Amino acid sequence: GIILVAINPYKQLPIYGDAIIHAYSGQNMGDMDPHIFAVAEEAYKQMARNNKNQSIIVSGESGAGKTVSARYTMRYFATVSKSSSKAHVEDKVLASNPITEAVGNAKTTRNDNSSRFGKYTEISFDQSYQIIGANMRTYLLEKSRVVFQVENERNYHIFYQLCASAMQPEYEHLKLGKSQENNLL
Repeated sequence: GIILVAINPYKQLPIYGDAIIHAYSGQNMGDMDPHIFAVAEEAYKQMARNNKNQSIIVSGESGAGKTVSARYTMRYFATVSKSSSKAHVEDKVLASNPITEAVGNAKTTRNDNSSRFGKYTEISFDQSYQIIGANMRTYLLEKSRVVFQVENERNYHIFYQLCASAMQPEYEHLKLGKSQENNLL
Protein backbone atom coordinates (compact mmCIF):
# COMPACT_ATOMS: atom_id res chain seq x y z
CA GLY A 1 0.00 0.00 0.00
CA ILE A 2 0.83 3.64 0.10
CA ILE A 3 3.19 4.88 2.81
CA LEU A 4 3.47 8.51 3.86
CA VAL A 5 6.13 9.67 6.28
CA ALA A 6 4.97 12.83 8.05
CA ILE A 7 6.96 14.83 10.57
CA ASN A 8 5.34 16.77 13.40
CA PRO A 9 6.64 20.36 13.16
CA TYR A 10 5.21 21.17 16.63
CA LYS A 11 3.53 24.28 15.21
CA GLN A 12 0.56 25.13 12.99
CA LEU A 13 1.29 25.22 9.27
CA PRO A 14 -1.00 26.62 6.56
CA ILE A 15 -1.12 23.29 4.69
CA TYR A 16 -4.28 21.79 6.20
CA GLY A 17 -7.02 24.30 5.36
CA ASP A 18 -10.08 23.89 3.16
CA ALA A 19 -8.27 25.29 0.11
CA ILE A 20 -5.67 22.50 0.36
CA ILE A 21 -8.40 19.90 0.88
CA HIS A 22 -10.12 21.06 -2.32
CA ALA A 23 -6.79 21.03 -4.18
CA TYR A 24 -6.27 17.33 -3.35
CA SER A 25 -9.91 16.32 -3.88
CA GLY A 26 -10.31 14.28 -7.05
CA GLN A 27 -6.56 14.11 -7.75
CA ASN A 28 -4.71 10.88 -8.46
CA MET A 29 -2.01 9.70 -6.10
CA GLY A 30 1.30 11.14 -7.26
CA ASP A 31 -0.19 14.07 -9.18
CA MET A 32 0.53 16.35 -6.24
CA ASP A 33 3.03 16.52 -3.40
CA PRO A 34 2.87 13.80 -0.72
CA HIS A 35 0.33 14.81 1.92
CA ILE A 36 -2.06 13.23 4.42
CA PHE A 37 -4.86 14.53 2.19
CA ALA A 38 -3.45 12.57 -0.79
CA VAL A 39 -3.61 9.36 1.27
CA ALA A 40 -7.14 10.19 2.42
CA GLU A 41 -8.24 10.97 -1.16
CA GLU A 42 -6.89 7.66 -2.42
CA ALA A 43 -8.74 5.73 0.29
CA TYR A 44 -11.94 7.67 -0.39
CA LYS A 45 -11.72 7.06 -4.15
CA GLN A 46 -11.00 3.35 -3.66
CA MET A 47 -14.00 3.06 -1.33
CA ALA A 48 -16.29 4.81 -3.83
CA ARG A 49 -14.88 3.13 -6.93
CA ASN A 50 -14.63 -0.44 -5.64
CA ASN A 51 -17.32 -0.25 -2.94
CA LYS A 52 -14.87 -1.82 -0.47
CA ASN A 53 -13.82 -0.85 3.03
CA GLN A 54 -10.51 0.98 3.34
CA SER A 55 -8.03 1.33 6.21
CA ILE A 56 -5.52 4.02 7.02
CA ILE A 57 -2.97 3.15 9.69
CA VAL A 58 -1.43 6.09 11.52
CA SER A 59 1.60 4.98 13.48
CA GLY A 60 4.54 6.64 15.17
CA GLU A 61 6.41 7.40 18.33
CA SER A 62 5.13 9.46 21.21
CA GLY A 63 4.59 13.06 20.12
CA ALA A 64 4.76 12.21 16.41
CA GLY A 65 1.35 13.74 15.72
CA LYS A 66 -0.78 10.62 15.25
CA THR A 67 -3.94 12.13 16.76
CA VAL A 68 -3.56 15.30 14.69
CA SER A 69 -3.01 13.28 11.49
CA ALA A 70 -6.13 11.22 12.20
CA ARG A 71 -8.08 14.42 12.80
CA TYR A 72 -6.92 15.89 9.46
CA THR A 73 -7.97 12.68 7.72
CA MET A 74 -11.44 12.85 9.29
CA ARG A 75 -11.78 16.50 8.32
CA TYR A 76 -10.81 15.60 4.75
CA PHE A 77 -13.49 12.88 4.56
CA ALA A 78 -16.12 15.20 6.03
CA THR A 79 -15.29 17.93 3.53
CA VAL A 80 -15.02 15.89 0.33
CA SER A 81 -18.07 13.77 1.15
CA LYS A 82 -20.07 16.96 1.68
CA SER A 83 -21.54 15.26 4.71
CA SER A 84 -24.34 16.98 6.55
CA SER A 85 -22.27 16.31 9.65
CA LYS A 86 -19.30 18.15 8.11
CA ALA A 87 -19.44 20.74 10.85
CA HIS A 88 -16.61 19.50 13.02
CA VAL A 89 -17.06 15.77 12.48
CA GLU A 90 -13.55 15.26 13.81
CA ASP A 91 -14.59 17.06 17.01
CA LYS A 92 -17.59 14.77 17.38
CA VAL A 93 -15.52 11.64 16.81
CA LEU A 94 -12.85 12.79 19.24
CA ALA A 95 -15.29 14.12 21.87
CA SER A 96 -14.39 11.21 24.12
CA ASN A 97 -10.67 12.08 24.04
CA PRO A 98 -10.52 13.91 27.40
CA ILE A 99 -11.82 10.78 29.13
CA THR A 100 -9.72 8.29 27.19
CA GLU A 101 -6.64 10.46 27.63
CA ALA A 102 -7.14 10.78 31.40
CA VAL A 103 -7.32 7.00 31.71
CA GLY A 104 -4.72 6.19 29.05
CA ASN A 105 -2.16 9.02 28.99
CA ALA A 106 0.82 9.42 31.28
CA LYS A 107 3.97 11.47 31.64
CA THR A 108 6.97 9.71 30.12
CA THR A 109 10.56 10.84 29.82
CA ARG A 110 9.84 11.97 26.23
CA ASN A 111 6.33 13.44 26.49
CA ASP A 112 4.28 14.86 29.39
CA ASN A 113 1.03 13.69 27.80
CA SER A 114 1.95 10.45 26.08
CA SER A 115 -0.82 8.13 24.90
CA ARG A 116 -0.23 4.71 26.37
CA PHE A 117 -3.20 3.25 24.52
CA GLY A 118 -4.15 2.52 20.95
CA LYS A 119 -7.21 3.82 19.11
CA TYR A 120 -9.24 2.26 16.33
CA THR A 121 -11.63 4.69 14.68
CA GLU A 122 -14.20 3.40 12.24
CA ILE A 123 -15.99 5.96 10.07
CA SER A 124 -19.26 4.84 8.47
CA PHE A 125 -20.47 6.14 5.12
CA ASP A 126 -23.87 5.78 3.45
CA GLN A 127 -24.52 4.71 -0.17
CA SER A 128 -23.72 8.21 -1.43
CA TYR A 129 -20.41 8.14 0.48
CA GLN A 130 -21.39 10.71 3.08
CA ILE A 131 -20.35 10.20 6.70
CA ILE A 132 -23.21 8.87 8.79
CA GLY A 133 -21.36 7.98 11.98
CA ALA A 134 -18.19 6.88 13.67
CA ASN A 135 -17.07 4.53 16.40
CA MET A 136 -13.86 4.70 18.41
CA ARG A 137 -12.40 1.76 20.30
CA THR A 138 -9.43 2.01 22.59
CA TYR A 139 -7.14 -0.56 24.14
CA LEU A 140 -4.65 -0.09 26.94
CA LEU A 141 -1.06 -0.79 25.95
CA GLU A 142 0.74 -0.53 29.30
CA LYS A 143 -1.27 -2.22 32.03
CA SER A 144 1.96 -2.58 34.04
CA ARG A 145 2.12 1.24 34.41
CA VAL A 146 -0.74 1.00 36.94
CA VAL A 147 1.52 -0.69 39.49
CA PHE A 148 5.01 0.39 38.38
CA GLN A 149 6.54 3.40 36.65
CA VAL A 150 10.07 3.86 35.41
CA GLU A 151 12.07 6.58 37.16
CA ASN A 152 11.01 10.11 36.06
CA GLU A 153 7.74 8.80 34.62
CA ARG A 154 4.27 8.93 36.12
CA ASN A 155 1.17 6.82 36.39
CA TYR A 156 -1.94 7.51 34.30
CA HIS A 157 -3.34 11.04 34.64
CA ILE A 158 -6.64 9.82 36.12
CA PHE A 159 -4.95 8.85 39.40
CA TYR A 160 -3.54 12.37 39.88
CA GLN A 161 -6.86 13.93 38.89
CA LEU A 162 -8.66 11.81 41.48
CA CYS A 163 -6.11 12.71 44.17
CA ALA A 164 -6.42 16.41 43.30
CA SER A 165 -10.20 16.09 43.76
CA ALA A 166 -9.95 14.12 47.01
CA MET A 167 -11.52 16.90 49.10
CA GLN A 168 -14.59 17.16 46.87
CA PRO A 169 -17.63 15.78 48.72
CA GLU A 170 -18.40 13.18 46.04
CA TYR A 171 -14.90 11.66 46.42
CA GLU A 172 -14.47 11.72 50.23
CA HIS A 173 -15.63 8.12 50.55
CA LEU A 174 -12.61 7.04 48.47
CA LYS A 175 -10.30 8.26 51.30
CA LEU A 176 -7.72 9.52 48.82
CA GLY A 177 -4.78 11.63 49.87
CA LYS A 178 -2.15 13.52 47.96
CA SER A 179 -0.45 11.67 45.13
CA GLN A 180 2.80 11.54 47.15
CA GLU A 181 0.93 9.79 49.99
CA ASN A 182 -0.54 7.23 47.59
CA ASN A 183 2.86 6.30 46.12
CA LEU A 184 1.91 7.62 42.69
CA LEU A 185 5.12 9.58 42.23
